[in-house]
Amino acid sequence: MTTSLSRRHFLQVSSAAAAGATFFDIPSIVKAADDPFGGYPIGVQTYSLRNFNTLETIRHLQGMGLHYCEMYDKHLNLNATPAQIDETKKLLAAADITLNAHGVSGFSKNHDANRKVFEFAKRAGIKNITAYPEPDSFESLDKLVAEFDIRIAIHNHGPTDKFYDKIKDVADAIKDHHPLIGACVDTGHFIRSAEDPVQAVLELSDRVFALHLKDDTHKGDPGSHNVVLGEANLDVVGIFKALKTIDFPADGSVSLEYEANPDNPIDAMKQCLVVAQQAIAKAAG
Repeated sequence: MTTSLSRRHFLQVSSAAAAGATFFDIPSIVKAADDPFGGYPIGVQTYSLRNFNTLETIRHLQGMGLHYCEMYDKHLNLNATPAQIDETKKLLAAADITLNAHGVSGFSKNHDANRKVFEFAKRAGIKNITAYPEPDSFESLDKLVAEFDIRIAIHNHGPTDKFYDKIKDVADAIKDHHPLIGACVDTGHFIRSAEDPVQAVLELSDRVFALHLKDDTHKGDPGSHNVVLGEANLDVVGIFKALKTIDFPADGSVSLEYEANPDNPIDAMKQCLVVAQQAIAKAAG
């Protein structure tokens, strides 16, 4: 069997070789050249697959051609034993999937309880914790993000939320706190709050560590529901232009979260990923 490289792959490999890469680096270089998401860490918040078990969920992610995910408690519980965490990591590694976030986790002023979440994240190799911190938790979180070098990304929860409804609510919460305390911009919830998700990314800027990509049917409506990206109110190209503007971190987390039709969400999720891929290409142009 022969292996051929396209001209694009050849240039990628040649450039890397000139920089000192070896034969053993070529598979990862080619994989990067084939990346349909332009280098963004596009994955899925596994709540989208909440009616499937962990193994089924990983197989679905693999079938979608994804290499990242953000898990929630059903698929990797905060109280998992070290052995259970390691087993999940092995399953993800076998599928070539990086666990780049986990959440959404609540935090309070209980420093010991907060520390356990960070210890879990460290064991799991997670860089980003999507979070719902109570206002009295930030003194504790300032210490923990510095100690563990793990980010907290505050997740806005829509118009019925007590603390994080508007862009300003998140901006005020992170102001004057450790630079590793930032935001997970949930685009659907900001639409439900009659806020502009693109503006949220631009205003929160270098404190945006994560996104939950959603499109919602009605602005300012708590009863709004998810649809395929770009079919309602989300400016998908605008989101990726904004991420480019703020130089979104490569080790951040951009997670599709499709909450509709939990028994059979796969086809709609695949459509969303195609839309995201096309938007990334347009935003880069």
